[in-house]
Amino acid sequence: MGKGQETRERLMDIAEASVLSKGFGATSIDEIIAEAEITKSGFFYHFRDKNQLALALLQRYIDREEQILDEVFDRARELHDDPLHAFLIGLKLLAEMMADLPSGHPGCLVATCCYNERLFDAEVRELNRQALLNWRQRYHAELEKIAAIYPPKDDVDLEAVADMMTGTVEGGIVLSRALEAPQELSKQILLFRSYLKLLFMPAYN
Repeated sequence: MGKGQETRERLMDIAEASVLSKGFGATSIDEIIAEAEITKSGFFYHFRDKNQLALALLQRYIDREEQILDEVFDRARELHDDPLHAFLIGLKLLAEMMADLPSGHPGCLVATCCYNERLFDAEVRELNRQALLNWRQRYHAELEKIAAIYPPKDDVDLEAVADMMTGTVEGGIVLSRALEAPQELSKQILLFRSYLKLLFMPAYN
């Protein structure tokens, strides 16, 4: 990584920590450059304005989350060929990963952008929307594979169940932070896992 890229990443690290701590509106360029110990012109060399900074932060966050999900669920599929059992293993691995974070999940930039959407331009809002749609598509595809083998016991919209996964994770992050209880996110993921077992697992007599 070159010096310019290192500086850009440093600025984004500082900005992300501030945004997750107190919101995008309360995060100023002046405080970012003060902590990074660069000039304002140095900041504007990397980011045209706060919207471009938000876009870069959001894209980096989404890329990291996608990489984590790929690694977790790819590993789960290596451990079991059956789509239901592989997905359940993936959820268990994800819950364990979240439980291993000593201070809990730092927060979700996707949620932050939703809560403060009036602060952002159309490009940032569209990237945020696409991230949620991509997560929906990711989970829905897995649920379709499961349902083809294990018909659900309830008349559910699998796309809505896919969104439930995202809602569970986002809600778990909120619970963890509001209650100052890092384990809450892991617990919520495991509860969603239990729901899927009840929904799809065949009953054995």
